[in-house]
Amino acid sequence: MILLQLLWAFIQVGAFSFGGGYAALPLIEEQVVRANQWLTAQEFTDIITISQMTPGPIAINSASFVGIRMGGPVGTVVATFGCILPSLVIVLLLSYFFFKYRNLRMVQGVVKGLRPGVVALIAASGYGLMANALWGSKTSFSVDMVDWFAVGLFAAALFALRKWKPNPIYVMLACGVVGALFYGLV
Repeated sequence: MILLQLLWAFIQVGAFSFGGGYAALPLIEEQVVRANQWLTAQEFTDIITISQMTPGPIAINSASFVGIRMGGPVGTVVATFGCILPSLVIVLLLSYFFFKYRNLRMVQGVVKGLRPGVVALIAASGYGLMANALWGSKTSFSVDMVDWFAVGLFAAALFALRKWKPNPIYVMLACGVVGALFYGLV
């Protein structure tokens, strides 16, 4: 039964993940944290962090991690297949029609209209991840709950990424080392 649940959950994620991996995060969270309660919010944040650091699309990596946790190796295959199946079918159909009708004003309008919606999905997901990382909750906030070291690390990483545009892998590695030193010693 869990394999069918994994398949259906990640078919839904794959079918409605417009805008790429980051836009899929709210959908993945809905399926794995709220609807099926396979992970806690903190575990979800951890999975996203690991998925971001591993090669490949974040939605596929998340499906693989959730799949292995819930259904073992077969669960990984089922969840990952569920995640890519809708995209495969949709991309094949859309590419055919897009290249056939791409010069129509209506098609251009749809594409331009989708852009702000995708940005809003990414921003909402980013806010949720930031809230979990910096104060441990997306629903309530108090100054007492803020992890000020995490806020400083976030600010330093964001500054470095915007100012010098280093390879993100180096920023992730540096944050991991600093976090291991700080949290391992405190």
